[in-house]
Amino acid sequence: MITTMMFLTIISVLCLGIGAFTQSQQIDSKQLQCLVCRTTMDELEAEIAKIDPSVSIDVGNYRLDANGNVKQKSIPLARSEVHISDMLDSICAKLDDYVRATYKSTGQLTLLRIMDPTGGMNPDISKVDIVQDGDLNKSLKFYCEGIVDEFEDDIVQLFSKGTKDIDVKVCTDVANFCSDTVSGEDEFTEDDDFTERDEL
Repeated sequence: MITTMMFLTIISVLCLGIGAFTQSQQIDSKQLQCLVCRTTMDELEAEIAKIDPSVSIDVGNYRLDANGNVKQKSIPLARSEVHISDMLDSICAKLDDYVRATYKSTGQLTLLRIMDPTGGMNPDISKVDIVQDGDLNKSLKFYCEGIVDEFEDDIVQLFSKGTKDIDVKVCTDVANFCSDTVSGEDEFTEDDDFTERDEL
């Protein structure tokens, strides 16, 4: 099976020959941080959704009450602060599967997942120009790690509560990377069945 990095290398060689890459261009770092933040939240949501909702974990302070019983309660594993924090430790590796790109029709910047979960190429690749990047898009992971480091407590708290529209809460309300006018649904494309919210 071809890895994402192997695939990126192959694509870069092919695309350089046929001009499918745009030249390196000045990218607004705040806009890129917004895209990375939203993609990171979407990836974390997807990972949490894979957890069996019937699996629970005991939490509590392990102190005894007046009757000598330990004060504990069970919560779904998917909403455990410790588990969410553990997942954040590896979530930024998911950004290795993305590239910066601009839509040919609008010029709008996006983060595009190169391959789908089955290992096939994203069909939207023909709709974009991949932005040529000297670091092979390692900056995406770097931005992600910065976001996770700075806002981990807020992210964990929101995910543990099962808050709706977490990407908007974290990326707009908490981190202030995204515009208040971005609503998460405004930028969906007709192909959201595959890309979901990758371009947000």
